[in-house]
Amino acid sequence: MRKTLWFFVVFAVVAAFSAAAAGAGTLQDLIDAAPDGAELVPPAGIYSEQIVIDRHIVLDGRNGVVIDAAGKGTVVTLNATGATLKNLSLRNSGRLHNKVDAGLRITGDFNVIRDVTIENSLFGIDMTQASNNVLRRIHISSKDMPLEMRGDSVRIWYSNDNKFEDNTVEDARDIVIWYSSGNILRDNKIRRGRYGIHFMYAHDNTVERNDISDCVVGIFLMYANDTFVRDNKVLRSWGASGTGIGFKESSGVVVAGNDIIGNATGIYLDPSPWDPDKTNTFENNVIAYNGIGIEFHNDWTGNNFAGNAFMSNFTQISVRGGGTALREGWNGNYWDDYAGFDRDGDGQGDVPYEIYNYADRIWMEVPSASFFRGGLALAALDFVERLAPFSEPRLLIRERASLIAPPERAGPEKASLSALESLK
Repeated sequence: MRKTLWFFVVFAVVAAFSAAAAGAGTLQDLIDAAPDGAELVPPAGIYSEQIVIDRHIVLDGRNGVVIDAAGKGTVVTLNATGATLKNLSLRNSGRLHNKVDAGLRITGDFNVIRDVTIENSLFGIDMTQASNNVLRRIHISSKDMPLEMRGDSVRIWYSNDNKFEDNTVEDARDIVIWYSSGNILRDNKIRRGRYGIHFMYAHDNTVERNDISDCVVGIFLMYANDTFVRDNKVLRSWGASGTGIGFKESSGVVVAGNDIIGNATGIYLDPSPWDPDKTNTFENNVIAYNGIGIEFHNDWTGNNFAGNAFMSNFTQISVRGGGTALREGWNGNYWDDYAGFDRDGDGQGDVPYEIYNYADRIWMEVPSASFFRGGLALAALDFVERLAPFSEPRLLIRERASLIAPPERAGPEKASLSALESLK
C-alpha cells in the first residue's frame, strides 16, 4: 500500500511540474519552484539560459532538453547535494578562462550526472570541493580553437572520492586532478587532447581500463603518490613532447597491465620515486612500437620492472645526461631484441640481457643531436663503433634473467591486437 501511495505521489509531482512548465517563463523558474526531492521532466526544447540548482532534485531531460548559455558564462551550476542530472544536452558556454566558463560546474556532494552531452563549452566539467559524485556516460567536447586555448574537459580541484566512468572526451585540453584523492577514472575514452589525464599533488587515485589515444601526453603524474594505473590503453602520444605515461617526482605508483603503444616515449621518469621509502612498480605492461620504450631523466633508483614486454621500440631504454639504469630493478621482462638462448627450457635466457650504448649515446647526452637519431650519419657512426670501438661503450642496463617469450598477457592473442591494429 505504501509503495503504491509513494508511486502516485511521485507521479503527481512529475505531472504537476511538467504541466507547470508549459506556463513557466524559464527552466530556472521551474527549478526554483520545485520542492526538495522533486523530479522534473521539462518538455522538449532549447532553453536559452544559465541554470543554477541549489536543491536535491532530479532534472530529467529525456524528452529532448537542451540548455544553451548562448556564449555567456557557465551553462549549469550544481550547488546541491544529492541531486541527479540526466539525459540533458548542455552547450555554448562563455569563452573566459579567468572565470572558468564551463558546461557544468559542481560544488556539491553525492550528486549523480549521467547520459549528458556537453558541447561547445570552454571547460567541460569544473568540480571544486565536490566529493562523492558519480559521473557516467557523459560526452564532452570543447570549443573549436587551438588546443592550448581550449579549457580542460574535466577539472577536479580539492574534490575526493568521485567516480568518472564510461565517459567520452574528445577535442578538449586536459582532464586534470589537483589536490584530490580517492577518485576513480574508469572505462573512459579520451581522444585528441593535450594531457589525457594529469595529476597534480593528487594522491591515492585509480586510473583503470581507459582508452587514451592521440593526445600529446597520455597520463602524467606530477607530485602524485600511491596511484594505481592499470589495464589502460595509451596510444599514439606523438610529437616533440609525446609521452604515454610520465612521472615527475611521484612515488608508490603501480603501473600494471597497460598497453603503451605507438608513442614518442612510452614511459618517462623524471626523478621518481621521490620518496626514498617508496618504490614504483611496473609489471605486465606491453611497451611496443614507441620511439623510446622507457626514458629516464637521470641515473636513479627505486623503479622495479617485472614481466613487461618490450617489443619493436626504436630505442628500448634511454637515460639522459650520460647516466645508466643499472640501479633500477629489472626482473623477468621480455625483450624482443634478446640474442641469447634457453638451453635448459626454463623460459629464461641463459645469459643476461644487456644494452650497451655506443655512438648512439650522443643524442642522449646532447639533446639537440636527437634530430639526427635514426639518420644515416649517426647510424653509420654507430655501426662503425660497434665493429671497432673508438670509445668505451657504456652498459646501460643488465637483466640477469629475461624471458625468452612474451608473458601470457603479452602474447599475440592478448597483447592488444586491437591496439596494434589501430596503429595501421
